[in-house]
Order: sequence, then structure tokens, then C-alpha cells
Amino acid sequence: MAEKRTFEEYTDANIKTLEGVEHIRRRPGMYIGRLGNGSNPGDGIYVLLKEIVDNCIDEFSAGFGNKVLIDIEGKQVRVRDFGRGIPLGSVVKATSELNTGGKFDDKVFKKSVGLNGVGTKAVNALSEKFYVESFREGESSWADYERGELKGSGKKDKVSEKNGTLVIFTPDDEMFGGFEFNMDYVETMVKNYSYLKKGLTLVLNGVSYKSENGLLDLVKENMAETPLYEPIHLEDDDIEIVLTHGNSYGENIASFVNGQNTRDGGTHLAAFREAIAKTLKDYFKKDYKPEDCRQGIIGAISIQIQEPNFEGQTKTKLGSTYMWEKYKNDEHGPTIRSFVNDFVARHLDNYLRIHLDLVPIIENKIKESQAEREEIAGIQKKTRERNKRTNLYNKKLRDCRYHFCDKMPKDKEDMAEKTSIFITEGDSASGTITKVRNANYQAVFSLRGKPINCYKESRKRVAENEELNLLISALGVEDDLDNLRYNNIIVATDADDDGMHIRMLVLTFFMKYYPDLIRRGHVHILQTPLFRVANKKERRYCYSSDEKEKAIKELKTSVQITRFKGLGEISSNEFVDFIGDDMRLDLVKLSDEESIADIMEFYMGDNTIDRQNFIRANLKSEEELEDVNI
Repeated sequence: MAEKRTFEEYTDANIKTLEGVEHIRRRPGMYIGRLGNGSNPGDGIYVLLKEIVDNCIDEFSAGFGNKVLIDIEGKQVRVRDFGRGIPLGSVVKATSELNTGGKFDDKVFKKSVGLNGVGTKAVNALSEKFYVESFREGESSWADYERGELKGSGKKDKVSEKNGTLVIFTPDDEMFGGFEFNMDYVETMVKNYSYLKKGLTLVLNGVSYKSENGLLDLVKENMAETPLYEPIHLEDDDIEIVLTHGNSYGENIASFVNGQNTRDGGTHLAAFREAIAKTLKDYFKKDYKPEDCRQGIIGAISIQIQEPNFEGQTKTKLGSTYMWEKYKNDEHGPTIRSFVNDFVARHLDNYLRIHLDLVPIIENKIKESQAEREEIAGIQKKTRERNKRTNLYNKKLRDCRYHFCDKMPKDKEDMAEKTSIFITEGDSASGTITKVRNANYQAVFSLRGKPINCYKESRKRVAENEELNLLISALGVEDDLDNLRYNNIIVATDADDDGMHIRMLVLTFFMKYYPDLIRRGHVHILQTPLFRVANKKERRYCYSSDEKEKAIKELKTSVQITRFKGLGEISSNEFVDFIGDDMRLDLVKLSDEESIADIMEFYMGDNTIDRQNFIRANLKSEEELEDVNI
């Protein structure tokens, strides 16, 4: 007889309405993406800062106020603009009631970033303390909040402050545990605002940032190599582009919409990449491959559109198809693709016909890329065919179901962000990870020993290497980085000398031939615990000597300490906790101004006194890392 099933009672009492900004605190990821502690440029505290500054930028774009003051002291942020100020009777509504704002049409803010009436409310909800004051014509209106709850509000007469808005907030430690602002990330954000808004001065902790040449300043100041020719700078209403070529591999193109740094690209960047290749092919009247036209390209694009549609609340990828939403049902309306293509085709073609000295430089670069690509493609094809004949490919990659199974969970689209591939070394480590991974979206690629040092080898020699060839194939980036099969590339090696060396060799490969994977934030290093500290009642995993010492003090008696020297030493039932949703990842960062060649020469080139001194300064003592039993 079948067992009778019981169900939870479902009544009117189960239906809840979350008041005010409570929903934001319950589901912060829906509004700001990730939380984090400030160690990643995509962490929530920078989204909060950006939401407030975006409002200041929108005021400037509308023609009001040419200065923004930003001060960060410890964990407190202070932002003051000199725009029109929030209408005095709406200060509380504009900062606490969802879907309330002045940007739902184009009457006041024609080309703003924020349109959904959520941004400032999210900052309020996720802040321990939030204060806002609007100044208008000698009067002001203020409101004071704690974790989204209004504590007080009022109005002041006869104030001497200039028109504008002041916001002071402290992100909530309950949400962003132990967070710290990385001022390098903040400075980059502020610089980008200045490049995109000529005439606007931003003052960060007393230091002023202002650009006279827009995107041209951005590209020139961030260039890590000498370009083959002076950057081409073209602009018109609603669009500005810069481009040149260098000798590095890959493409390094920054993209922006309405002043928003769309680090994940979108329709405008895709159109720009397409337009560059098409225009150069048409100019030279030769059927060059798009990838050869763009190899080594350095540039930027910024467009201004009405009612932008971004993918995700953090607005890092543009999803809009049309320049103006009112044309979305008009088949003859200007799409972003046609707008960008027409602009580049017309202006870049004209530029090349005037500056004839650039023409042979650009075509030689295209031809060099074509020759190398064709040679490498032939070598890689032979290597892959040989590997498939020996069934080596299936032994190297344990893929995830995401790419092959139609009967995935309903949230398969949301799962795309979680797709990951662990790059590890040896049967023991790869076996452990394979056994405990989430096979729905986590894959494992197993290296055999140390890969070659790409920095010291020719491109041809690298192409002949079966390990790296199979890795390229597993990632799906043989032809285009947009075909990347996993959102997260995670280097998972042992925490010993050999493991660190393998990690550097893998990163060298990515830095030299696929730097855009790093720039786009796809490459990470898996942190695994160095120590297990346990007594009879509890065990803790520690990722540093400081964490170990803290655990020893707190667990106090009969403590046993184990030092993990390899991933294979960690049992499967333990390792499952280290690669779940809360796994610790170090993002591999590469700013535009960093020279890849200099970095690789320092770490992977000939041994030098500077490198020896660096190793000595950063080397941990063996006593810290030995097994200890107490």
C-alpha cells in the first residue's frame, strides 16, 4: 500500500506582502547582483556607490551641475552633486518607495542609466545608515534611515547650500560581512566617469579627475604598449569611438552606455566589432577574416540611447536592440547595430582616405594575423585529430550536463552564470573534484604534469602542445571568445611549490594568448584550506596562518592541526564544501594599463635579482606550513 503523503497547510496566512524595501534586504541579489566583501570590482558595495553617482551623472547629462564630490572614509561614503536636487516633497518617496522615480519617461532625463526606480532604494535598504538631503533655492528636505527603516525626516528653511543632493551611507556589515573599499576599484570607476562626461569634474577624497578628450584620454592613459599608429578618435551625436592596433593577442575594447561601463559588452560592442571588420574588408576590397582585422585591436566605444535595457540589475551588459525604444515596433527604425555600423563605415572609411599613411600599417597587421592564424589552425587541427583518435579528449575533460542535457532545471538560463570549469593537475585532485562537483554546471579538466611555459615558446610550439590544445577546445574559444562555454575558469592546484608553478604556467598561457578572458573577469584561482584545526567536538578549515591561530585559540583544548599539502589529501566528504556556491575564489585581475609582457617577463622570464628579492619578501617559513599536533 502506498504511503500516504502529507502536505503543509496552505492558507491565507501564507500570503505575505513585504513592505517598503524589505524585499531588497530579503533578496539583495535580484537588485545588485553579488554581495561580496569588496575584494572583487563587481561586489555589491561598488554597485551601491555607482547607483548614487549615476544619479549625479544623470543630472550633469541633463545640463545641471558640473562637479561631483565623493569622499570615502573607512566604511562611510559621502556623495554631493550640484544638480537640481530631488523635489523637496518627494525626498522620502524617492529614497524608500520601490518603483518611484523621475526616469520612467524621457521628459526630464532623456538618456539616463537608471530607469526602474530601484537604485537609490537598494542603497538605502542595504545600508546600515543612510542619510539624504536635497537643497533647492535656499531650502532643504532631509531623511534619515537605518537598514531601510525611516528614523526621521524634515525640512529646513534659509539654508546657504547650493542646489543639489547630498547622500551619506554606510553599507551594512550584515550584508557585506567584513567589507572594505578597494580604492583602486573606486578610482577606476571615477576615471571612467570623467572620460565619458567631458566637462564634468569628479573629486575623490580631494583628488580631481577631469577629461578634455573623452575616450581618447581613456585609451591613451590605459595603453600598456606602444600602438602601431596613433589612436583614431571619432565622435558624433550619441556615439564616440577610439581604435588602434598593437602587437598583443586578443582584443581590448572598453564599452559604455549612457556613462555605464558595460564590462560584459552587449549589442553595442558586438556591433562595433562587426563594423570594424566589415569596414576594413570593404576598404581593402579583400575578404579578410573578421578575427584577423581585430587581432591586437585596442579601443573603446560609448553610445547614448533612450531607455536602455540592461541584462541584470548591475547593468554590465546591454540587451537593447534599438537606439530609441519608440522605434522597436518599426521595422525601419534605427537599430543599435545599424546605427553603429553606419557611423563606423562612414567615418572610419573617410579617416583612412585622408590619413593614407595608416593604410599599409593596418593591412600589414591584418596579413600577419592571417598568416599566423592559418598556420596555427592547421597545426591545432592535426593535434586535435590525433587526440580524438587516442580518445584522449574524453579522459581530459569531465564535462557538465548544462551543455548536453535538455531536461535541465527550469532555471537553466540563470545557471549560465554558474557554469565553471576546474583546471587541475593529476588523477588524485581531478578525481576528488569530479566526485563532489555539481555535475549540472561544473566541469573538470585534468592536466598531465606541468604545461609548457608559453612565454618562452613560439606560438607554433604552443599550438603543437596537446594539453593546451585540448584546453582551448574544452573552453570553446578556438575561433571566438564569445563562444566561451563556461562563465568561470577556475585554476585549482596544490598549495605547494609544484602547484604554484603549474598555476603560473596556466595563467601565463591565458595572459599571452587569451588576455580578454582575464579582463572580462572569467579567470579565477580556487582557494583551498591550508589547515584543518579540530578537537573532539568541532573542526574548522583555515585558509591562512592567521585563521589557524584564531581557530586554535577558540577551540582551546586537545586541538589537532593538519596541514594539507595537496588537493588529493582532502577527502571527498570534506572537499564538497570547498567548491559549492560559497567557494572562495581569487579573481585574476589585469588592468588595461598593466603591461602583459612586463608581468610575464618578471614572473616567467630569466631569473633576476628583483624576482629573487620578491620571493624572499613573500616566502612563508616552513614552520608555518608544517603539520602540527597539539
